[in-house]
Amino acid sequence: MSAPTVLPETALNLADFVRPGDRIVVGQACGEPSTLLEALIEQGRDIGDLSVFVATSFSGIFTSSATDSFALSSMGAIGTLRAPAKEHRLSVVPCHVSRVGPMIETGALGCDVAFVQVSPADADGNHSLGLISDHVLAAAATARVVVAEVNDQVPFTLGERLPSSNIDYAVHVSRPPVEVPAARIGEIDTAIAGYAAAYIEDGAVVQTGVGAVPDALLRQLHDRRNLGVHSGMIGDGLVDLAEAGVVTNACKRIDAGVSITGALIGTRRLYDFAHRNPEIRMCTTDYTHNPAILAQLDNLVTLNSAMEVDLTGQVNAEQSGSAYLGGTGGQVDFVRAGANSLGGHAIIALPATAKGGTISRITAALSGPVTTARSDVDIVVTEFGAAELRGQNLAERTRRLIAIAHPDFREDLDRAAHLIRQRGF
Repeated sequence: MSAPTVLPETALNLADFVRPGDRIVVGQACGEPSTLLEALIEQGRDIGDLSVFVATSFSGIFTSSATDSFALSSMGAIGTLRAPAKEHRLSVVPCHVSRVGPMIETGALGCDVAFVQVSPADADGNHSLGLISDHVLAAAATARVVVAEVNDQVPFTLGERLPSSNIDYAVHVSRPPVEVPAARIGEIDTAIAGYAAAYIEDGAVVQTGVGAVPDALLRQLHDRRNLGVHSGMIGDGLVDLAEAGVVTNACKRIDAGVSITGALIGTRRLYDFAHRNPEIRMCTTDYTHNPAILAQLDNLVTLNSAMEVDLTGQVNAEQSGSAYLGGTGGQVDFVRAGANSLGGHAIIALPATAKGGTISRITAALSGPVTTARSDVDIVVTEFGAAELRGQNLAERTRRLIAIAHPDFREDLDRAAHLIRQRGF
């Protein structure tokens, strides 16, 4: 079993193993290898013609000036990637997060070098993937060179492992990993969450993202019993529910007693809770987003966000006019899973307006792409109520969606819906 070459934390010389023209895939979200990325920003231009793919980012490290050192691409402008997107320094690769790993494996998404962050190795020489699993193993298996930032402040989470023998170079560091504090929750977020919470009963399995509405939703579930978790990502709200005995995963047909996720996106509190905790298992998207796995979860309730929803139920979660603000993520995978789950639901949640109440987010026509098709949409929730769309014809959908739009826009939306009601489509 070969051991990785240990590199100094300071005086890193990436040119020793990164070649001009290399395509680099890096760990995302709170699993970003910050030391390696800082070195890449400093040295990338001298190496030349480098490209970097990061699925999401919350570190703020990918500034517009940073991208002078390499070409940056992502599956969306999620988190702090909005800044380079706004400056037209981010190339978007439209894809579901569940397809990133397979695209790396087949070469559709090039990966010559993998930069990953891991925990220190256990007694068997295996590193925990720590805070992010998703496509890390696919990148490590495909890359010519695997460089691991071994961070002793990263929790050793249970689930996927990266053997030391699969790492070419290791940089040992001790620095706080990226944290994402809880979002500020307002009255509108609380109202939206209240309507969504009505669909979550005792024994349900929950999938959410991170942000104000998901956080507000989790706060309203403390009177539930035996909830389960199967989600692409989880935040600090899970800790509250688990410590309160609400999340037990006792009713799941698979993975009983264990919360399944691919990413920990939160603060030190979440990371400490997850450290060697057998009640949390980190998995790749081959498992977290796999339709065959999701099909085994009864009472699955999924919650996803949107920029806007049109009067027939089409969802745009990516772009608002000329501004790219979101991404496809795992929305389609979980919308389909929730809608198909026995006793389950798929909820799209969004405020009724944007830009200080001047724009309706229930709209006659989308201003950006269709992220989730209307044929997949189940329930849409705003602070004005819930529109159940499953099984409804297009005319009835317009009525239900207008009923949850802001009252200031309902008259105009009603006029826009007239043609749909007249012709039936």
